[in-house]
Amino acid sequence: MASWFSRLAGLFSSAKTDLKRARALIEAERRAEAFPLLTRAAKAGLAEAEFQIARSYLEGAGVPPSVAEGARWLEKSAQQGFAPAQSLFAAFYAQGVSAGDAGEKLGGSLAASLFSVGQAAVPKPDFEKAAFWARKASDAGNSDAQALLGYVLTAGPENLRDLDQAEILYGKAAAANSAQGQLGYALALLRRAKDPEDYVEPARLLGAAAEAHVGTAEYLLGVLSEQGQGVEKDLVAAVDLYRRASERGVRTAQYRYGMALLNGVGVEADPVTAESWLRRAAIAGDPDAAATVGELYSRGGALPPNMAEAGIWLRRAAEAGHRGAARALGAMHLSGSGVVKDAQEAANWFRQSAEAGDLASRYDLAALVLQGKASPTDSADTAAWFHSEAEKGDMVAAFNYGVCLSEGVGVTKNEAEAAKWLRRSADTVINAQYWYGRLLLEGRGLAANAEEARVWIARAADSGVIDAQVALAEMMVNGRGGPADHAGAIRLFHRAANQNHSGAMYALGAMYGGGHEIPWDRAAAQTWFQAAAERGHAHAMMMIARYLARGLGGHRDRDAARMWFERALAAGITDAQVDLDALPAPAAAPV
Repeated sequence: MASWFSRLAGLFSSAKTDLKRARALIEAERRAEAFPLLTRAAKAGLAEAEFQIARSYLEGAGVPPSVAEGARWLEKSAQQGFAPAQSLFAAFYAQGVSAGDAGEKLGGSLAASLFSVGQAAVPKPDFEKAAFWARKASDAGNSDAQALLGYVLTAGPENLRDLDQAEILYGKAAAANSAQGQLGYALALLRRAKDPEDYVEPARLLGAAAEAHVGTAEYLLGVLSEQGQGVEKDLVAAVDLYRRASERGVRTAQYRYGMALLNGVGVEADPVTAESWLRRAAIAGDPDAAATVGELYSRGGALPPNMAEAGIWLRRAAEAGHRGAARALGAMHLSGSGVVKDAQEAANWFRQSAEAGDLASRYDLAALVLQGKASPTDSADTAAWFHSEAEKGDMVAAFNYGVCLSEGVGVTKNEAEAAKWLRRSADTVINAQYWYGRLLLEGRGLAANAEEARVWIARAADSGVIDAQVALAEMMVNGRGGPADHAGAIRLFHRAANQNHSGAMYALGAMYGGGHEIPWDRAAAQTWFQAAAERGHAHAMMMIARYLARGLGGHRDRDAARMWFERALAAGITDAQVDLDALPAPAAAPV
């Protein structure tokens, strides 16, 4: 028996010697040489050796990487009560580390990543098991485990949360110079900071953690340095801290560093490098960064404009809930710039932005609703929103609600009620002046009154409403609601035509064509008819065809006339068929 105990003691003594030699080799970064020694010590049951074998497998240091073997040895060590193994095992569960990234995240970086600000969410953490193992190591005095347990009690599920106990644990870890404890305790203090002096201790703790190269601490200390809270305000130092944190993969730091480089704040402006950091943050899931990259490509400047690329990044930001990006993406779909032109898709993005609180997007969506390019649900919701805001005194909303009532968009058509809302908003909203004038002119919802209608339409025309200018000019031609004034009318038609109003172009052609109180000028008439026809005005197509067929403007071109008659006929002008039939047959091509 004595001999057996003697052999056992000798084996254990030899194992401790092997472990001691292995420690020295590990410190010299010679893990491959240390591994056989660790194996012998682990077989003798030394928990520290089991832990070091686990690290070797998980980090691929001295042996081929193997998550399965690493986890097996780590659990053996943890079950023997070795606190560092228990702490690391807890971090596994808290981080939800998968087989693919366990080795990459091991060491100090695994626990450090738990405290990251602005990082992507980690899949499927098991906080219950994390708390179990962290508590064992914490009770043994392991400072990293105390910090980790503090994290679980802060960020874990509701049934595990205990912010007061978490702060105590963070404090203990910080007192033991654990960088993660310093970060956690600083975060706890910052949560309740109100007065300037409340930021001094958190800044000191973050400074200590930053010296230990904890990326999140570097980022938060940068924020305090930028704001001058707890430390002297120093933009240059803040940007340098953002740079350091960015290089450690802190997403929000990458965004702030990118913006600093973009705007030349605290560092020399460098748009190309700025885009690189913003792109990294965007890929990591930062919606503000994605929106900024999209804006950079859409507006051009230091970077060449690329609307297709802009659309990709704006979509990424919009899908992450960025309301400004959603509105910008809606506008792109509306114009077909860089993306498929699709009014329904534009409405979808305007709706998302509006639901997130962007007021301008509500009006963008409303414009599509009033054009009949949105869904019935959008129409009803928009009308209800206009009504609600109009009741609160918003005169733009009152105008739009009046239009909804007048056109039956999202509500039952009610022109009498429409007239009330349009009149209420007409004193301040110029478009309401035109719409209310039209109702008066046509006697819709109230008694017709051409004289009053002309006053309101004239006010809108003077303010630059193009349709109002055309409507007033027509009234001046016809002498409706006031004296005829053909010279004044043609001036108004010219103003509207110069802004690409095809109806005004057609009217100019008609006036210069004769029969009005201005000199005839059929060459000018032909020019304006052609301009209107090229913009899709069906009656102008008919008129330019007649001018060309008969040579009224000074030259004849029957082939061009035939083309315009055919276009007019396709546009619904049935009278064009008679003129088309009257044209001589086209000459046969020479053989």
